[in-house]
Amino acid sequence: MSKYAPIEWAPDEKPMLPGSPSTPNHPTWLRICYLLVGILVSLTGGLGNALVSVNLIALQGSLAAYATETAWLPAAYVMTNVSMNLLLVKFRQQFGLRLFTEFFLIVYALVTFAHLFVHDLYSAIAVRAAHGMVGAALSTLGLYYILQAFPKVIRLRGLVVAVGVGQLALPMAYIFSTELLEFAEWRGLYLFELGLTLLALGCVLMLKLPPGDRIKAFEKMDFVTFGLFAPGMALLCAALTFGRLLWWFETPWIGWALAGSIALLAAAICVEHNRTRPLLNTRWLASADIVRLVLSMILIRVVLSEQGTGAVGFLRAVGLSNDQMQTLFIIVLAATIAGILLSSLTLSPTHLTAPVVFALLLMAAGAWLDARASSITRPEQMYFSQALLAFGGAFFIGPSLISLIGGVIANPANLISFSVIFGLSQNLGGLIGSALLGTFQVAREKFHSSLLVEHLSGLDPLVAARIQSGAAAYGGLLPDPAARTGRSLAALSATATREANVLAYNDVFLLICIIALTTAAWIFLHAVWLYFNTPAPVSAPPSTTEPVTD
Repeated sequence: MSKYAPIEWAPDEKPMLPGSPSTPNHPTWLRICYLLVGILVSLTGGLGNALVSVNLIALQGSLAAYATETAWLPAAYVMTNVSMNLLLVKFRQQFGLRLFTEFFLIVYALVTFAHLFVHDLYSAIAVRAAHGMVGAALSTLGLYYILQAFPKVIRLRGLVVAVGVGQLALPMAYIFSTELLEFAEWRGLYLFELGLTLLALGCVLMLKLPPGDRIKAFEKMDFVTFGLFAPGMALLCAALTFGRLLWWFETPWIGWALAGSIALLAAAICVEHNRTRPLLNTRWLASADIVRLVLSMILIRVVLSEQGTGAVGFLRAVGLSNDQMQTLFIIVLAATIAGILLSSLTLSPTHLTAPVVFALLLMAAGAWLDARASSITRPEQMYFSQALLAFGGAFFIGPSLISLIGGVIANPANLISFSVIFGLSQNLGGLIGSALLGTFQVAREKFHSSLLVEHLSGLDPLVAARIQSGAAAYGGLLPDPAARTGRSLAALSATATREANVLAYNDVFLLICIIALTTAAWIFLHAVWLYFNTPAPVSAPPSTTEPVTD
């Protein structure tokens, strides 16, 4: 008997697709164990990148690097993470879940352990890139464990919970990472991550996933596609990350990276379009419904960038650090959990538009509230608005995922396309959001700064009085009057820059509000158009034959 021959499953135990586990009818206590292990594995994979992303400022000192250099750390993670589903799906299908589970968790632990021996920026970037590759496997593994906790009748609700758990990593990183840095600087982050990884590995080895079907999946052309797609996505991620940091028109390599990514991705699409059994079903991906759905998901991810690029950027611009935002992110964490649970409880496969529109309206309201910020705004004034954004961001993910998964159930060959496109809409959507909003903030800061500086004339009595009072404050420190005046002018200039940044962030919040409202209107109007233009199902004509009787 071939090792790829399908196993005979009971109707309720049959795996949904090759490479996924079977779903036996577990007792309640075992379902709870699967749920807890799944949450642990999902958080282990998510915290790896989150702990680094929220502490880049602290890592600058530890690695003796500039801000533009430490930005390579999260960029390297995303560059490798975003393409791995091209191969991971077929790896599970051909080699089975047990090898997939144990191999990637052990490799993840080894890579995390390697972080402890990082001594410079370049080795740190290499380790983060390796972490991105194996981290992609943990999100899928956590999803499979959580799904084991839900019986068949509510498994779609479990899918919403499984995907939502990954969103908890970022607020959790803001809450407790400061204490880890105080414990052992940047190594404290990696020691915690290593301990979490070893705990997850032990739990997974003790509680294994049920077996699934295996098929011969890999083809030689798969690696040709991956060899084109992966570097193309890596170049695109690098350009999106550094475009706003090094500026789009001032750094030649950003243009070359964009050009190279377009060429490589176009070549990968051409290869896939002409294959009999492609990794990426280009015809399905190019269908109007999928394009519209993916575009809406990317726009929503752009809106969700308000928290990282908008609110956190604003609070740092007015001088706050991570430990001063802990309470804010405790509230964000609670709102995210509430959004996941409510989305799961209210999920209806026949009504997927209303939850997405509702989530977008909540996020638009949160962004509009933030648009009234000033230089004295502190996290306390952003509790409600950020809770709205976190709740909306968690509430939309379930309906969006269910909208995509229908095409996979109808045609299992679309599984890889689904995995790649969902990951791209989340990872690439976040990068696009950060690039767009960051670029817009820089442009608006220059605009507001030029307007403010125009009014800072020494001939203005109020400005002159401000300079004199500032110079007097340095009287006990600087005996030279010219030096005191120069220091006062520098302080006034710094104040003008801070106020220009505040005004620019307000513009960013307004832009996010507009994007959210526009996306909500687009999705709602399209649903209305479908309602009035979709023909009613044709009922079968009544039979004209008389029933046969004995």
